[in-house]
Amino acid sequence: MDMLPVALTMLTFVTGLMDAISYLGMGHVFTANMTGNVAILGFAAAGTPGFSVLASLVALAAFLAGAVGAGRLALFFRNRRRGRWVRTAFGTEAVLLAAATSVAFAAPGTAIYVLITLTGLAMGLRNGTVRSLAVRDMTTTVLTLTLTGLAADSSLAGGSNPGFGRRLVSVLTLLAGALLGAWLVLHHGLGWPLLAATAGATGAAIFARPSAVAGA
Repeated sequence: MDMLPVALTMLTFVTGLMDAISYLGMGHVFTANMTGNVAILGFAAAGTPGFSVLASLVALAAFLAGAVGAGRLALFFRNRRRGRWVRTAFGTEAVLLAAATSVAFAAPGTAIYVLITLTGLAMGLRNGTVRSLAVRDMTTTVLTLTLTGLAADSSLAGGSNPGFGRRLVSVLTLLAGALLGAWLVLHHGLGWPLLAATAGATGAAIFARPSAVAGA
C-alpha cells in the first residue's frame, strides 16, 4: 500500500498549524506560505501597522535557504534509495520543528526571530522536497490550485470531478490544522502548537517508509 499520500496529508495538517503559529504568534508573518509572506512584506514596506519588514525578510531568507537545502539533499540522494531521501527530508523538518519547540518553551515570547528562522528553514526544506515528489494535488502548503481544480473540474464546469476526494481532503486537513493551531496559540502560547507540528512531521517521516516511495 502506498503510504506517501498519508505522509503528505499529515504534513498538510502541519502547514495549517504553522500558518496559525507564524501569523498569530510571530508577528503577522508566514513561514510556510510565501505568497502570503511576499504580500505581507509589501504591507510592511508601506508602513501598515502590525507588520514587520525585518520579520518578513527573515522568513523569506530562511525559507529560501531551506529550499536550497532540499535541492542539495535531493542531489545527494540522486543515485541512492528514494525512500531514504524522503525520510531524511521529512525527518530533518521534524528536527528543526523540535528545536523551535524547545526554544518556544525555554524562552516564551522572547526569541521570535529564532523561531521564524527555524520554522522557515523547515518549511523551505519540505516545500523543495514535495515539489520534487510532484504528487498531484498534494503540495502540502498551497491550496489555490487545489481549490481551482475543485471548481474548474467540477460537474458545474462540465468536468468529471477528477481527484475530488484528494483535493477536498487537502483543503479540510489544512483547515483543521489551522483551527487547532489558532486555538493552541490563543490559549497556550507557541510551545504546544509547535510540539503538535513536530509530532505531525515525525509521523510523516515514519509513514514515508521505503514501501511508500517508488524506487525506495
